[in-house]
Amino acid sequence: MRDLSRLVFGVVTVLAAALAAPAMTAEAVPDPNTSREFSAKLLMCGQCHGLNGVPVRPGIPIIWGQEKNYIVKQMHDFRSKSRDVELMTWASITLHVEEYAPAADYFSKKAWPARSASAASTQTPRGIAVCQACHQADFRGAPLAEGAAAPRLAGQSYEYLLEAMRGYAEGVRKNNDTMMQLMAGISAADREAMARYLAGL
Repeated sequence: MRDLSRLVFGVVTVLAAALAAPAMTAEAVPDPNTSREFSAKLLMCGQCHGLNGVPVRPGIPIIWGQEKNYIVKQMHDFRSKSRDVELMTWASITLHVEEYAPAADYFSKKAWPARSASAASTQTPRGIAVCQACHQADFRGAPLAEGAAAPRLAGQSYEYLLEAMRGYAEGVRKNNDTMMQLMAGISAADREAMARYLAGL
């Protein structure tokens, strides 16, 4: 609980700094190297997702090296609450909509963090082939698949993957109809095996 309090305090502090910074002009394309406001907002992201690309908690997803189009869509979904995570809704509102693409571009160009030394699952789990239709054979995502961007799954946090699949299966996460239908048809045990396998790639 103390760690969570520190995390929230850090995010709120950075949010306050971002909101106190001079407003971005409508004509300018935000650049973290020249815009103090935009740089502060990206720093806000790092308070949870990690200043070195490694999230500060296991259930927080890796966004360094993630698909740009996917990040942009999630920001819109958080803003509209079609994906409902309170802290991310705050973050999506703090960013101007025109900053979504530059922010996503910034993170997508970062190197995906190296996988931890934990043992990878060597056995291909049942049902994993269905994920390859959108997320590609190597599970590294695609800018456009089935009408939307498919995120990278390979090397993503086990805890995050497991919770995301559970959310889709139980109708808690509702911002992708295809994922809701697919996950609802996969058992909890198979989802767990899939999450472990993908996290180990």
